[in-house]
Amino acid sequence: MGAAQIVCVVDDDPSIVELMRDFLENDGFCVVSADNAEDALALFARVPVDCMIVDVMMPGQSGFELCKQIRAESDVPILFLSARDDDVSKIRGLGLGGDDYIVKSASPGEVVARVKAILRRTSIKQSPRQLILDFGRLVLLPSSREVMVAGQSVSLTPKEYELLSLFARHPRQVFTYDQLLDQFWEGVGDKHTIRVHIGRIREKIERDANHPEYIVNVWGIGYRFEGTPR
Repeated sequence: MGAAQIVCVVDDDPSIVELMRDFLENDGFCVVSADNAEDALALFARVPVDCMIVDVMMPGQSGFELCKQIRAESDVPILFLSARDDDVSKIRGLGLGGDDYIVKSASPGEVVARVKAILRRTSIKQSPRQLILDFGRLVLLPSSREVMVAGQSVSLTPKEYELLSLFARHPRQVFTYDQLLDQFWEGVGDKHTIRVHIGRIREKIERDANHPEYIVNVWGIGYRFEGTPR
């Protein structure tokens, strides 16, 4: 049996930390914790964390600020766990690079299920025999999960990479909002969630994110990929 995956829970409420610890450890995870962003960063620097569950509202730096600092150096999956269920907070969290946004009214079991779903997607081993997905200016290297744009490596979060990879592997196929929500968010979320992630991908791969060449809108339905493979 392989080593247990490590989940870092960052929350200033000890009761929530212990509740999440109980449920995560019951599912075989190793849990580390911090009650503020500064301690979480120090922990992250020395522990090979596989996933982070981050409270949004904490004393000192917020969970959003912590996410920005983590994203500057790592694409580790980050799930926000927040008492705030408004769309503005959700869109901001996802826009900063969060992989999921969960309201604290959700059951601990649901949170664990979302953690497992994200880790399943990000830990899939790509076959080394998979062909390079070459679209000229845009190139995906499945074996290393790298994305190159105009010869330069760009950094995508795990979910951004999985979304882009899905589109690139199925040029011209339309993916509806419902299909994307089911595949990447376990059916939980809305169009805003998808639009935020697509917007972030476009900023990284398109010449002009407002006039995309690769991931284009199919108005009222979803998106399709317009790249032509070489």
